Amino acid sequence: MSVGRGVLDAPAATGTEPAREPAAVPAAGAAAARGAASLPGTGQAPAAGRLRALAALHAAEADTRRGLAREVTDAIREDGFARHFVAARFGGAEGTFEDLTRAVLPVGESCAATAWCASLAAYAARLASHLPEEGHQELWGAGPDTLLATGLMPAGRARPADGGWRVTGCWAYVSGIAFADWAVVCAAAAGGDEPAGLRFFAVPRGAYTVRETWDSVGMRATGSHTVVVDDVFVPRHLSFERAATLTGRNPTSRLASHNVPFRGVGGLTFVAPVVGAAAGALAACAATLTGRRRSPTAELDVVRASGRIDAARHLVEESARALDRRLFAPRELARNERNAAFAAETLREAVTLLVGAAGTSGLGEGHSLQRFWRDVTSATSHVALQYDTAARENYAAVLLGPKD
Repeated sequence: MSVGRGVLDAPAATGTEPAREPAAVPAAGAAAARGAASLPGTGQAPAAGRLRALAALHAAEADTRRGLAREVTDAIREDGFARHFVAARFGGAEGTFEDLTRAVLPVGESCAATAWCASLAAYAARLASHLPEEGHQELWGAGPDTLLATGLMPAGRARPADGGWRVTGCWAYVSGIAFADWAVVCAAAAGGDEPAGLRFFAVPRGAYTVRETWDSVGMRATGSHTVVVDDVFVPRHLSFERAATLTGRNPTSRLASHNVPFRGVGGLTFVAPVVGAAAGALAACAATLTGRRRSPTAELDVVRASGRIDAARHLVEESARALDRRLFAPRELARNERNAAFAAETLREAVTLLVGAAGTSGLGEGHSLQRFWRDVTSATSHVALQYDTAARENYAAVLLGPKD
């Protein structure tokens, strides 16, 4: 199912595009490379509406059996999430951060796990855009809807081999790995023709195994299991340096969305689904407050929670717009990190208020409120959404100046 395309009305580029000229790419991506004003939108709202409805039908069952239904994972692919950041020359959407965020939010209102996997499918393709051109051809040459799962934390070793590396390691918490076509994992590489350091490696399904280790009380259906790679050969064109993702200067693609520092993107990937889930919790709570259950105290808690959810949504949407407008100065990047951590904290507070307002009835196993509560609590424990690991140091430097 193709994704419709329109034009995003965004301000012109701010002059913060990469200073270093990347390697040449086909002309199909040239318009997007000129800045945010020419970024194509995806018109993904209709597809998000379809996925939202489908996710709602399967959400309770997915939570119980700890995995998304096949119909839902197929829809993530068919409705354009995997292709959102893929180049148009492969049939991709060359989408924007704001469009993706607006598509993920309503899906989260039905099922946080579905929204999480849809968001990560899109951002994983953006990460893989740092592969050499031959790697692009291998992943997307047959079509733009390849589903990738990522192990972002360095957890393995790669030793040089003729034409590439041999990779070994275990990567925990790899969401969506049960239905991914490829895993993109980070490992420490030493020696050989390339500089030593951290690298990402793309490994096809069948070349890795999955240990079912995900037992969290929340976000159960994300299937965030452990990927095991045992001495697998990965050719050079299926690997890239981790450092390239941090600079915002992609050596193999000129697309605007492929040339964004990871600092500005990381938190947004994970917090957008949580905003949607908190909105779903608000609707679920409101449905319980009828008759004698509707009291001034409960009304107050619901109103307070709604303000927190709206505030978080505004900050998350602001971060997405900042990326599309190419606001990559240290202040803007640190603000995106702060926005994600603050939104996560605020959303946890909101769902706690909603559980209190609903009372015991909202905690029944058959009630969606308790599922949203568990999902938000689990999702906001992610390292990318913590002040101390993702926001404190950089934004403190913005507010207070560098340390002496």
